[in-house]
Amino acid sequence: MPGQDHRVEFLAELADLDHDLVVAAGDLLGAPDAEDLTAAALAPLTSRGQPGLVVLGSSDVFAPRPRSPFTYFTSPDDRVFGEPLDTDRLVNALSGYGYTTLRGEATVIDTAAGRVAVGGFDDPHLRTTVIPDPAVLAPPAGAEDAVLNLGLVHAPYLAALDALHAAGHDLLLAGHTHGGQVRLPGVGALTANCDIPLDQARGLSRHAGRWLHVSPGLGHNRYFPFRFACRPEATVLELTG
Repeated sequence: MPGQDHRVEFLAELADLDHDLVVAAGDLLGAPDAEDLTAAALAPLTSRGQPGLVVLGSSDVFAPRPRSPFTYFTSPDDRVFGEPLDTDRLVNALSGYGYTTLRGEATVIDTAAGRVAVGGFDDPHLRTTVIPDPAVLAPPAGAEDAVLNLGLVHAPYLAALDALHAAGHDLLLAGHTHGGQVRLPGVGALTANCDIPLDQARGLSRHAGRWLHVSPGLGHNRYFPFRFACRPEATVLELTG
């Protein structure tokens, strides 16, 4: 969104990292008419030929609206969204920079570390999102040589994680929570804005025996413009095994 030049510059600095794959877990848009600028901000991360993967969040479909942060506690099921955004424009712009957006499907991508089978789908925080059958998200035929089965979803609702687990994915990645956005020392996250346990609202944990990483993300809600005890973060995961 406007005034975020420091975040754009930070993303550009990450281009020099030795990474094989980029995953953007959604809620990329913070304002209307930012589709092209947002895609361009992510472009440096794939500038050396690394593939990118995206799953969309509700903020990539609808603009934010004024909302009291206290509704996260008083009305957690309040899901009234703002004006529609040009999601197709965002997806097309990202595609031009090497990003594949997964919207209830599975595919295989080639990375410098080997082939990765990946399944992902849209934000279950949207009431219109239907969690796909695990068979739709499972590694497709011909992916037997994949070095990793990767499951992606924007919001880590338990039912969504269960579907990715049932599809056979070894590592599950999500965003949405902002790490809790407000955390208290010794207490942790005050809200996750979904039904994941609060002690799993940020970072690495286990879900049904599979590794789960929930990204704290880099941003904040336009109408709730601060984070407390929860620094913005772009996470580098090194996989071994």
